[in-house]
Amino acid sequence: MPLVPLDIPPGVVSNGTDFSAEGRWLDANLVRWKDGSLRPVRGWRTRVEDVTANPARGGIAWEANDGSRWLAFGSSNELSAVATDGTVTDITPAGLTAGIVDAEVNTGFSGGTYGTGFYGVSRPDTGNYSEATTWSLDVWGEYLLACSPADGQILEWQLNVLNDAAAVTNAPTSCLGLVVTEERFVFALGAGGNPRKIQWCDREDNTTWTPAGTNEAGDYELQTPGQIMAGVRTRGETLILTDADAHTATYVGPPFVYGFQRVGSQCGLAARKAVASTDQGVFWMGVGGFFRYAGGAVEEVPCDVWDYVFKDINTAQISKSWAMHIGQHGEVWFFFVSSDANEVDRYVVFDYKRGHWSIGQLARSCGVERGVFRTPIMTDTTSHAYDHETGFNYDGSLPYVESGPIKVGTGDAVISAVQMLPDELTQGEVTATFRTRFFPNGEERDYGPYSMANPTDVRFTGRQIRMRVTGSEGNDWRVGQMRLDMVAGGRR
Repeated sequence: MPLVPLDIPPGVVSNGTDFSAEGRWLDANLVRWKDGSLRPVRGWRTRVEDVTANPARGGIAWEANDGSRWLAFGSSNELSAVATDGTVTDITPAGLTAGIVDAEVNTGFSGGTYGTGFYGVSRPDTGNYSEATTWSLDVWGEYLLACSPADGQILEWQLNVLNDAAAVTNAPTSCLGLVVTEERFVFALGAGGNPRKIQWCDREDNTTWTPAGTNEAGDYELQTPGQIMAGVRTRGETLILTDADAHTATYVGPPFVYGFQRVGSQCGLAARKAVASTDQGVFWMGVGGFFRYAGGAVEEVPCDVWDYVFKDINTAQISKSWAMHIGQHGEVWFFFVSSDANEVDRYVVFDYKRGHWSIGQLARSCGVERGVFRTPIMTDTTSHAYDHETGFNYDGSLPYVESGPIKVGTGDAVISAVQMLPDELTQGEVTATFRTRFFPNGEERDYGPYSMANPTDVRFTGRQIRMRVTGSEGNDWRVGQMRLDMVAGGRR
């Protein structure tokens, strides 16, 4: 019998039944596809320990006018600045209104009157929801701007480690967040406690907020049923995302200064940090899907891993979800809390250049994309900061990928494999395990793991097979198209 190629396209498909992923990859961790081969995501190394006391939920990197580089992270009740050498300075202003580490919702057990409803059935969406506290961070020239929705003040830190961040003079209070536009206006989102109001300062003057004939300060109230969640700079516009829809703000000059337009409905942002801007548009996570805005109108991104996210997400902690751009690989990573966890423990990746998805398990609470620093930086749920995409250390985790069922022929014949011909760059750094079944819901048997040699003797029999490829830690391996030498077989 001729060699049978295991020609599995790149990307993970985890929707529907097990057989829905026939001939595709079904499960993965810490892998990506690039240049026609499967390879490991690069690892991480510790950069700074304990950047905040509680999990950081918001980070930024920037460069000062003197060339010094800084990081800033915010947690539920603090704001920290981190110098290039790793020195952490607490710049939390005195009197900051503390937020909460975990989201709180009263629609679960003990959230209502005893004896109402049915056991095992979720309660209706009628309770009050208090989201986990995140930070909106941006830069004003070389100065840091920050806002926690729990506190509502727009804070500024002027790089002096002897001074804490301080409220911007005359800025609105009770804000939900901020964004600095390309035209150098500061947008206060949800200004004055109005969740639909955007108020901006005069151009190049973040202390002038009262409109006058001699300045360009102003405000606008969005016509939306939702509340403003985040603002994002994108090409020629500022995108404003609510929890219900999307709007753009375009600079038009005096007297109106900014023009606003709704560009999407039923596409609200699920969490304040679950959005990332790229050269190919803004991508974000909604309550029931993923969306993209690249000019014109918002479009939903087809998602091959929808079940992995939205059928197993802890909706009570959805406000901890966040996203970041890994530009060197053309990827947007979305992190979220799985249904049996209370902190972020999973991610999905959309490769927007090639149009496929991947999945994995990684406990990270916020991140900063590469640019000011040579690598992306992420913090874990104990607030240690790590340089990512460097080396191949995974703290004991191993990169792997596993396929869905692979039928041999039409799936009616019993086939025995006797040899595997691997297509692997550095043989000995990857193992393959095969799992076979005679029927779709029948008993599954494991064979292997087999170390890669050319060829590799194997022995297994079945009507359908599943392959798992596992890479070793510390090595930069590549896997192409495997081939199996098969012969007609029988049940005995």
